[in-house]
Amino acid sequence: MSLSVVLAGGGTTGHVGPLLSLADCLRRRDPATKITALGTAEGLEARLVPAAGYDLELMPRVPMPRRPSADLLRLPGRLRAAINAAAAVLKDADVLVGFGGYVSSPAYIAARWLGVPFVVHEANARPGLANRLGARFTPHVAVTFPGTPLPGGQVIGLPLRRQITTLDRAAERASARVELGLKPNLTTLFVTGGSLGAQQLNDTFGKAAWLLTGAGIQVLHTVGRGKTVTFDGGEQPANYVTAEYLDRMDLAYAAADAVVCRSGAGNVSEVTALGLPAAYVPLPIGNGEQRFNAEPVVAAGGGLLIDNQDCRPDWVAGTLLPLLQDPVRLKEMGDAAARFGIRDADERLASMVEVAAARGARK
Repeated sequence: MSLSVVLAGGGTTGHVGPLLSLADCLRRRDPATKITALGTAEGLEARLVPAAGYDLELMPRVPMPRRPSADLLRLPGRLRAAINAAAAVLKDADVLVGFGGYVSSPAYIAARWLGVPFVVHEANARPGLANRLGARFTPHVAVTFPGTPLPGGQVIGLPLRRQITTLDRAAERASARVELGLKPNLTTLFVTGGSLGAQQLNDTFGKAAWLLTGAGIQVLHTVGRGKTVTFDGGEQPANYVTAEYLDRMDLAYAAADAVVCRSGAGNVSEVTALGLPAAYVPLPIGNGEQRFNAEPVVAAGGGLLIDNQDCRPDWVAGTLLPLLQDPVRLKEMGDAAARFGIRDADERLASMVEVAAARGARK
């Protein structure tokens, strides 16, 4: 008998991406699987989930007030409404999978009340409040990184897009470089600050562009929507290609010999799954989770870790450039990244979901 699965997680691509990857995997295993996502009208899931062909049920957004205010007085009523909305969707479900964020806490509470088994998946090395709550009440806890402090957490990795996990970098390298406007036979560095860009990376690599290209390194740099790079001397080197954003990240990864990027869970998981050596520059805000995400792979020899304020042209000259000019060291670092990376996290999580549903059915 096919399962009915409810997926809770939204607000950011960090939640919605793994959610959709799991949904696709469950449907590959059994096309008759009923999949319903819980989300809010304000989150990215409101656009991305229906676009992927899955049902989305909306529920109230319940932000946790940071300080005493009128919002704190409204919290109990808002939470009750969100729990009731989640319960209405969960009443006929076999299993819930939560990925954290505003949507997951009410869903975990509703599932516990209804006796619906649930699985918690935590993307980051430092878990959020919702998943810390959920993990207390289920034995089915999956984490992306070793050392994540959730009780009973099994390291399974982050469910990724098939476009990434099925990529054969060696086979696609030359054609990807040509398609992106790069030379097919030059050592290639991919610099990315994500869709919004990273000003520190833009400033640093604009100043270091002539140093890199003069040493025979070509660069592909996604600078962020609405952003630009200012190059020393005002002229962009011939072997330095910029783009605001790339829809085809698989092409960028196929083209690259090494990556400089932030260390969000998605970045670290994609880069290591593909066996790419990387220099991680954690976002210097929030709860420090990006540094914690990168530390295990760096400790395993699969990358470098550089603080945002230290990512300057002198670091490029003294540390990054010698690495790019050392093919043996690049290969060793890439091999270590590949040993750390996990390509089949979607399958591992789908198996955990099936186990949770089966155990729930026996109760």
